[in-house]
Amino acid sequence: MNNFKYSIFIFIGACSYGILASIVKTALTAGHSVWELTGSQYLFGFLLLLLTLPFIKRVKISFKQAGALMLTGTSLALTGIFYGLSLERVSASLAIVLLFQFTWIGIAMEAIYERKMPSKNKIFSVTFLILGTIFASNLMTSNGQPLQIDGLIYGLLSAVTYATFIFASGKVATGVPSIQRSIFITLGGLIILSFIAGPILLANGVHVQGLWKYSLAMAFFGAIFPIVLFAIGTPKIDAGLATIVGSAELPAAIITAMIILGEKISSAQSIGIVLILIGIAIPQLRFIRISRNRLGT
Repeated sequence: MNNFKYSIFIFIGACSYGILASIVKTALTAGHSVWELTGSQYLFGFLLLLLTLPFIKRVKISFKQAGALMLTGTSLALTGIFYGLSLERVSASLAIVLLFQFTWIGIAMEAIYERKMPSKNKIFSVTFLILGTIFASNLMTSNGQPLQIDGLIYGLLSAVTYATFIFASGKVATGVPSIQRSIFITLGGLIILSFIAGPILLANGVHVQGLWKYSLAMAFFGAIFPIVLFAIGTPKIDAGLATIVGSAELPAAIITAMIILGEKISSAQSIGIVLILIGIAIPQLRFIRISRNRLGT
């Protein structure tokens, strides 16, 4: 049952990241840039996590561990940049579909790392996820608008970097407490973004102009909740399963886009959401079955 518990942490973190899509889209509509949004997201996230330092358990970590965690944060920060650039060009629901390709990319990464083929259970699960993606994306259109190729490319790049983040977060410095790991991960993202977004933030003075309210929301849903929850869950289950459970962000993003942005959910997208949820549930049934067998003995 412990594996199921850690899957729930990843599930909630993924849903949180799915909600982020609509917040970013709203902020872009308000006139803010991807660089401003992503940079301020990590700045606020890092500062808020720092406030927890006096209240959390901490351990000594090596420079190598700190560096590896910061590199992990770099991959997530790049995800935010590519994802935001995709959101500028396509709808929130389609952008998350492109990001969603991290599922099969993550499975492939694990297979290469472990030097063995994925289990039948994972292949069966990913089949449902891919079918769900096809339905949820409405194929080659998004709310009646044709796909923009650059938006497609940025979305797929975000999938690669996000799969890298999930894989690395389950392998790097796993003995370090989750929030302490999250602080270094967020710091890594902040450092790389400071080279890109820092000058823009200082020149525009956007925190005075209203960016702060989006920054806070993005910090919670895009930096704090997902990073901390993934830091708790990913070291406890294999990377392939983590990517499968992480696909919960797609249904969350589409439903949130409907509620916040007023984007319509088609019948095909509804079918896609159901298929994705089935794909997520398939690996969890094994954990529940094992737990019941143990209780029965």
